[in-house]
Amino acid sequence: MDELFPSELKARLSQIGDADIVVGIPSYNNARTIGHVVVIVNSDGGSKDKTQDVVMRAEGGADDLLLVSHPVHNSYRISTPYHGIPGKGSAFRTIFAVAAKLNAKACVVVDSDLRSITPGWVELLAKPVLEQDYDYIAPYYQRHKYDGTITNGIIYPMTRTLYGKSVRQPIGGEFGFSGNLAKRYLEKDVWDTDVARFGIDIWMTVTAIAEGFRVGQAYLGAKIHDAKDPGADLTSMFRQVVGSFFSLMGSYENVWKKVSAYEAIPMFGFPFEVGVEPLTVNTDRMIHAAQQGVADLREIYSSFLSPQVLVELTNFVHRNGQGFHMPDQLWVRMIYEAATAFRYRLLDREHLLQSLVPLYLGRTASFVLEVTESNATQVEERIERLGQVFEAEKPYLTQQWDAIGKEKFHAQPV
Repeated sequence: MDELFPSELKARLSQIGDADIVVGIPSYNNARTIGHVVVIVNSDGGSKDKTQDVVMRAEGGADDLLLVSHPVHNSYRISTPYHGIPGKGSAFRTIFAVAAKLNAKACVVVDSDLRSITPGWVELLAKPVLEQDYDYIAPYYQRHKYDGTITNGIIYPMTRTLYGKSVRQPIGGEFGFSGNLAKRYLEKDVWDTDVARFGIDIWMTVTAIAEGFRVGQAYLGAKIHDAKDPGADLTSMFRQVVGSFFSLMGSYENVWKKVSAYEAIPMFGFPFEVGVEPLTVNTDRMIHAAQQGVADLREIYSSFLSPQVLVELTNFVHRNGQGFHMPDQLWVRMIYEAATAFRYRLLDREHLLQSLVPLYLGRTASFVLEVTESNATQVEERIERLGQVFEAEKPYLTQQWDAIGKEKFHAQPV
């Protein structure tokens, strides 16, 4: 573990000794926003825009840094670069190691592009860990109806369907977790993979659930951050998050196959109405990308989509305007067939993930057009209905998974 620390950080940690709570902020080129965020340990993934300088100049004393139910007598601010694969997960690894080195009882991590964070977030994420023996607290907050499309369209409904826990924001970016769970994360050999880039959030959530750690969520209000147009800014993140999720399906196959229903998890904090910033998306661009992708990648799709699903996809994608609507069952079956193809390497995994991007853009455009006039409650109900389709189609996933697995197994030379 010590090999993760530059000499200056080793000396600083030795000076600190032990800590009850570590608050970490993984960053990568966030100089414009990181000053808004509470900082104790900022683990930087190799920024070139003076992010670390902003961290060290950020105002705030001990009262600003921590708000918990018992007095904290000392607080320390550390900003350290992480020398590894650039990205969020690489920075997390250092935060986990710092928490382990300091024998922290709890650790809180928050994104560095937040503009709505308050000191109360630290308390909400840390308190259940410190006082009620929870191991993992996920965030729960209000977002614009066009924000969080990867979460709403695939990661949330699949997480609850496969692993049986209704974690509403499994890749939210703000988490509280126990020192024991931080040590467990450090034991995993994922730091040279895409988990070290943008797959870390879903990896943390699924690992905690699948390995039996005690999980809850905390209501944090509104998430106001550097929201992105899904058609322009999220394609790399989509590939890495979905790729990490698919990899986890292979790792925890024996877990999710046994899950037959999902359960709600405890909520900490009190939900209240909040305002969110507007977000503009370009549906025409997404529709064009989906249509062009399906036309150009038909050969790739035919290598992992069943004939009926491929026919339905072709029929759907030629629609335009308000008629551009992707049926939930088609979307779910495409994702389940893609997950199976990923597991058994029916084609190159990077090519597979890249081919899913036009499908994701088509699904997102369809969703945006459908909920344009919907309020927050109606949008949540719509996402709930999609989750029910993921659940209803789980036997289809299992059937595909087992059939392809048996076929691949029998094809192996003896």
